[in-house]
Amino acid sequence: KAMTNTDLLKEKIEKSGLKIGFIADFVGISRQLLWKKINNLTPFNQYEIDKMCEVLRITSLKKKEAIFFARV
Repeated sequence: KAMTNTDLLKEKIEKSGLKIGFIADFVGISRQLLWKKINNLTPFNQYEIDKMCEVLRITSLKKKEAIFFARV
């Protein structure tokens, strides 16, 4: 089953210097929902993954797959 790699995603968010509220607004979800998605309590949908990649400047398919489609 594919899941979000929480550690990699948190690291990417930290390095971006962006606030979690800004990222949530950009994606179009609440901060609470973003937190749940980051921590694998709720899955990201394709639109949200695309928006997350846009805001975090993830352009490599390999990096995108490592973060959002981690095998567990």
